[in-house]
Amino acid sequence: MKKKALAMVLTGVMAASMLAGCGSSGTKEDTAKASSEEAGTEAATEAATEEAAASTEAATEPIESTPANGGKEGTINLWTFTNEVPGMVDHYLKDHPDFPYKVSSTIIATTDGAYQPALDQALQAGGDDQPDMYCAESAFVLKYTKGDMQDYAMPYKDLGIDVDKALKDADIAQYTIDIGTNTNGDLDALGYQATGGCFIYRRSIAKDVFGTDDPKEISKIIGGGSGSFDKFWEAAKKLADKGDAIVSGDGDVWHAVENSSDKGWLNDAGQLQIDPKREAFLDISKNLTDNGWSNITQDWQDAWFADMKGEGQKPVFGFFGPAWLINYTLAPNCGGTKTGEGTYGDWAVCDSPIGFFWGGTWLLANKNMDSKKTDAVKQLIEWITLDTSEDGLQYKWANGTLNGEGGTKDAVASGTVMSKSDGKLEFLGGENMFDYFVPANQYANGKNLTQYDESINQIWRDQVRAYAAGEKDRDAAIKDFKQTVSDNLGIEAAQ
Repeated sequence: MKKKALAMVLTGVMAASMLAGCGSSGTKEDTAKASSEEAGTEAATEAATEEAAASTEAATEPIESTPANGGKEGTINLWTFTNEVPGMVDHYLKDHPDFPYKVSSTIIATTDGAYQPALDQALQAGGDDQPDMYCAESAFVLKYTKGDMQDYAMPYKDLGIDVDKALKDADIAQYTIDIGTNTNGDLDALGYQATGGCFIYRRSIAKDVFGTDDPKEISKIIGGGSGSFDKFWEAAKKLADKGDAIVSGDGDVWHAVENSSDKGWLNDAGQLQIDPKREAFLDISKNLTDNGWSNITQDWQDAWFADMKGEGQKPVFGFFGPAWLINYTLAPNCGGTKTGEGTYGDWAVCDSPIGFFWGGTWLLANKNMDSKKTDAVKQLIEWITLDTSEDGLQYKWANGTLNGEGGTKDAVASGTVMSKSDGKLEFLGGENMFDYFVPANQYANGKNLTQYDESINQIWRDQVRAYAAGEKDRDAAIKDFKQTVSDNLGIEAAQ
């Protein structure tokens, strides 16, 4: 799906710039969509990167989608940070020629932190040009559902959606609901993509080291679903004995650690705290470095991509990630387009030892929109986030038919849809990825996020890398982390 690939590229751009010190959107570090801290210097193919740049440039002017009837009732304003949702809206308007509104999409990339301030200003200004619908990704969505800007969101029930029934019928993963629920307990936002994470590994390395590439057996070997990394590190030792790295870099483990922690970065008093599981990442990163269990790469950098095609310092066994990592990062960087080329077809998916999610985009409605638009906005949001029929966005996306047969298949928000969809991929040796991504979404935790995660994660990972490299001791890394958060964000550490 070209539009999706582009969205991933932009997300990736966000992530890498985030890791490099710029505010990005993905906290993939965080979306592919990366879920953003993400955004790599390179993300997929050169062509996709060029298209992403062109799209970002063109986004200075709203892009208008018009149904066959001309949209006689007026215009719905959509604000977002990639052309992904506008592309979905295009499909909806083509399939629903009687939809009464045009849709004007304002796309502002998250690079350099541009999107959020512009969106905030537009929501606060109100008027005819205010956003009627808007998108937020995992790196900053809590700001709009539970944080400083939550008062602008219209609860889905006020759109006329029977929320409880719709969530149950669609089997929406709880973590996405938790993230989209405001402080009053009402659902303000939902995503359309499922970003629960699994472990994605090389079949050839599995056979060589463990004697099997069966996902069920590899799950057991690495402690899939155990809630512990103990067996994973045992597997790392066996891989190291064969000259292989279990992961490319510490970032491949960070997303599992971050989103499986019991507590977020802030306590109830708004003070900085370090969950023990996140603090343990210091030891994880250092062990990966000192024991040779990784190639010490940094996500979204050239060396990370090289490991995907098997051209790194040592062969890398696998990567932690959601389905988007397969479709929009691993596949474009595997060195081939069919089985036998590069590492294409040499991959499989199994359970992660720890439940986590990485990335995602949530859709919100503006409670201050013209009330005449409410039903139309409801139709769009329902079709994208909750419709489980074969005519809905999610069924078409899950089965790769949104742009015709043979398109990219992706994990979607609805477990109901994935249970009746075909998730088999040639890239995975014919494995049905939904067999593992559906349960992965149920294990993910959405209660440990804050609206400051994007910035705090970047600071933490900088200090962890310095510690793992031997540039400072553990106490100094923690002290410098707390001081940098205080200096940059004005958040003091709990005593």
